[in-house]
Amino acid sequence: MNSDEVKKGIDKAPHRSLFYALGLTKDEIEKPIIGIANSASDIIPGHKHLNEICNHVKNGVYAAGGTPLAFSTIGICDGISMGHNGMNYSLPSRDLIADSIESVVKAYKFDGLVIIPNCDKIVPGMIMGALRVNIPTIVISGGPMLAGRYNGKKIDLHDMFEAVGAASSGKMTQEELNNMEMMACPGYGSCAGMFTANSMNCLTEALGLSLPGNGTIPAVFSNRMRLATESGKKIVELVKKGIKPLDIVNEKSIENALTLDMALGCSTNTALHLPAIAHEAHIDFDMELINKISSKTPHICSLSPAGIHHIEDLYYAGGIPAVLKELSKRNLLHLECLTVSGKPLREVVDLVKFIDYEVIRPIDKPYHNDGGLAVLRGNIAPNGAVVKQVAVANEMMVHKGPAKVFIKEEEALKAIYQGKIKEGDVVVILYEGPKGGPGMREMLAATSALAGMGLDKKVALITDGRFSGATRGASIGHVSPEAALGGPIGVIKNGDIISINIPQKTLNLEVSQEELNNRLRSFKPINNNYEGYLKRYSYHVQTADKGAYLE
Repeated sequence: MNSDEVKKGIDKAPHRSLFYALGLTKDEIEKPIIGIANSASDIIPGHKHLNEICNHVKNGVYAAGGTPLAFSTIGICDGISMGHNGMNYSLPSRDLIADSIESVVKAYKFDGLVIIPNCDKIVPGMIMGALRVNIPTIVISGGPMLAGRYNGKKIDLHDMFEAVGAASSGKMTQEELNNMEMMACPGYGSCAGMFTANSMNCLTEALGLSLPGNGTIPAVFSNRMRLATESGKKIVELVKKGIKPLDIVNEKSIENALTLDMALGCSTNTALHLPAIAHEAHIDFDMELINKISSKTPHICSLSPAGIHHIEDLYYAGGIPAVLKELSKRNLLHLECLTVSGKPLREVVDLVKFIDYEVIRPIDKPYHNDGGLAVLRGNIAPNGAVVKQVAVANEMMVHKGPAKVFIKEEEALKAIYQGKIKEGDVVVILYEGPKGGPGMREMLAATSALAGMGLDKKVALITDGRFSGATRGASIGHVSPEAALGGPIGVIKNGDIISINIPQKTLNLEVSQEELNNRLRSFKPINNNYEGYLKRYSYHVQTADKGAYLE
């Protein structure tokens, strides 16, 4: 066992004395020691209850003959950090989390690892760290929030962001806004739509790193606690069998995750997190893989913000195994891939007995023939840009309009609220990329303001930053190379005509090549003056098309 390095032999007597100081018995020390990375927090609604999850994991570990020892990691709630400079720290926190997992696991020589994330960057950060240390690992998330109810309609956090735009434009009263905000998020869990947190938690099932149900069992259901107990039991089994993350995560399981992504219409942030996860698994990830898989994977679940259903509906419809079973009807999956259940994905899929086709469309009657995401290229984005195409209105799939250029989201948001954005415009937000932000902030406040004002079907937005999973509309992010690296997006001028063609996967500035070259030659990017972690992060972060991991 790995833990023998800190507990076996005469020279480890000092180490054992410290274990005894924890209250452990000799018998407990001799058993497999399971580390539990618990990201419980009083400031994240999706993490408030994770200590209860952790206790159930411990029960499972004890029952299976292991000794659980929990430690903590940080976490940032993207919703609370949205729309101000706190969002600069959200994506960078992913790497701090990965580093903390690596540091603690390497220092303590755990035999196995259970990771308990739930929201946004915490899920991929923990997975990245687990792949780096490569000891037997299982993911058990905190689960999704239930949808709220307001005036007889199901709502969630994205409705609140859009309500701000509606209130700002006079379409909603302040009293209505106040009443709505009390109802949108009814309790613990990751926000109720197919936003980044739930996207990543669902993808863990296709990656093979979690047990069935991890992505969809609501946070407040007792079944979530039973899954935590079962995950605690399963990690001891994985240790005994020697099954490690790198035995599970490979090119084929990454493709399985991408296929599920396209079927569900997941957040564009998965186009950052899956490449970063692949990097930790020593897998080359080409962004064109997204288009390749999207072109053959039907979009069969329409979940908020693109549709009317929420994660709780997907749970009752059969969950992720049911979606995978429907996808398997076209042989779109690598069903031989191993999972933490100890079984190949095929056996997980074969256990499905029920699918609610009101929520999970039949494979031959999809919402869209292509999958959720698309990568666009052109003279604005030579290395690619990402759009959640299933959340774009049909009339905006092909669009041509004048640019309205802004430095940072705050400048754009001010113009939106002042009514300076007109039908047909293409809002361009610069210096929000991984290096230029730094930290690649989400533009949810801007996109939601446009939607709340009824402009989401009339205005496009492009940026070298990124978008929340709650974003809908013609919102094109991850433009690479970014403005801070001298990318062409940085030389767009007010009034330039921008051409967007999502079906043809193109994004172009309608100026001559000579004019574009002249602008690029004279372009001097703005430099940020951040200090501390953000300064160090901006030095080492890679481009968005590579997953914005730290080199």
